[in-house]
Amino acid sequence: MVLCISHSNDFYTIDIVEKKLRELGKDVLRLNSDQFSELLSFEYKVNSEETLVEVNYNDRKFTAQDVEAVWYRKLWGVSVPEDLDNSFKPIHKQEYTTMRNLFFESISHVPWMNIMDTDHKVGENKFEQLNQARKAGLIIPESLFTNSQPQVIEFFHSTCKGRMIVKLHGALSRSMSGNTPMFPTTVIREEDLDNLDTLPYCPMIFQREIEKSYELRIAYVDGTFFAGKINATASVTGKTDWRIANDLQSTWEEYTLPELVCMSLTAMMENMGLLFGVIDMIRDSEGKYVFLEVNPQGEWGMIQRDLGYPIGETIAEKLVARIN
Repeated sequence: MVLCISHSNDFYTIDIVEKKLRELGKDVLRLNSDQFSELLSFEYKVNSEETLVEVNYNDRKFTAQDVEAVWYRKLWGVSVPEDLDNSFKPIHKQEYTTMRNLFFESISHVPWMNIMDTDHKVGENKFEQLNQARKAGLIIPESLFTNSQPQVIEFFHSTCKGRMIVKLHGALSRSMSGNTPMFPTTVIREEDLDNLDTLPYCPMIFQREIEKSYELRIAYVDGTFFAGKINATASVTGKTDWRIANDLQSTWEEYTLPELVCMSLTAMMENMGLLFGVIDMIRDSEGKYVFLEVNPQGEWGMIQRDLGYPIGETIAEKLVARIN
């Protein structure tokens, strides 16, 4: 059985992967991580004779030994019943989260795409992503992670030469459509430097602004690349961040990455221990490819939908190959 870990509001991409897994002859179970709660039952037993980890979810009973592989799509927090007494809600969440982690640990010996701890470690450390990209031979933007206004002012003048952007380390929310609350990549001009006195309350990432020709979103699946190109440079709102281009209709275009870029990206992903990730890059005005970041749980549904790429199908095929 292949276990697909996601959440109760996930759609489209997970359906593609599940469908392909079944076509490949695999039994599939979707486990919504937020429903690892009173909505299921489990039994973990250990004694002198046996160790048993058994879960009953959606009228489907299975053990840890039944799981052949895991596609780790998304992890949401455990849902707490609204009618539960407020004083008991923290206990409910704490204990079910612990029991969920024990279950994940019991299936850690099978192939995962991606290993959960590695996925989280990489996704939560953009500083190390840039470091690994640099080591793999990729071009990266000069970057400063800081909560210091004087350091930003110095970086603006000495390194960025008056062309700088700012962004948060983490996303406020994630969706395939990009229409949820977010803090977009924002251009900082000299007149904005005096307005950074609140920086100590919210550290941010500052980078040299890159004069771009277009942006690339790349789904990496265990050595296979699916790249989409989008050009929002003509957009007033989206020329810095294509996700907020609301004054023109930008469309995805198929794109083939140079072999040397693929080799460097593959080395980076392997060094970080990722089998899957969504990579954002820029092709600058000089034709150079600049790495921005990789999101191990990034959204790729739009480039499969708009460009017909078999990303979900490839995820299924690569995972089954690792079982075999």
